[in-house]
Formats: sequence, structure tokens, C-alpha cells
Amino acid sequence: MMPSIQPYQNEAESLAISDMTVENRVDRVSIYGAIELTRDKAGLQKARALKEVIDAVVAVLEVEQNLPDHISVKPTEKIKNPFG
Repeated sequence: MMPSIQPYQNEAESLAISDMTVENRVDRVSIYGAIELTRDKAGLQKARALKEVIDAVVAVLEVEQNLPDHISVKPTEKIKNPFG
């Protein structure tokens, strides 16, 4: 099983499942990229890893007492590249 994240707990966790990336933030979890769930053991492993992430997100959201209808997502802060 692939390592998972703790949804909405920090701004530092990220994981990759195939060519798909999951990034953790305190106000959102971003999932982007591509994944092929092939009909084999490798596809099953990827599907389980993806399900683990989604199940963790749903579990956190389901126990929230005061979920708003919608949040405003703050734009990512850009910083100067220290390497050039």
C-alpha cells in the first residue's frame, strides 16, 4: 500500500500515484494529473491507493460540524526564485 496523507492537516504533504499528484493544504486537497487503472495487479494497487486518499478526505469532511457551503480559495503566494 502506498503512503497516505492526513487531509487538511498541513501544507507540506504530497504524494504521487502513477502520474497523478495529491497535494495537501489546510483548506483543500488538490488532485491532478493522470492515472491508468489497468486490469491487473498494478492497476489494483493504484486503485486502492487512490481510494485510500479519497476515503481519508471523506472521513475528515464527514465529521466536520460546521462545513460552509463553499470556501474562497486563496491564490497561491508566489515567491522569488532563490536560485536565479
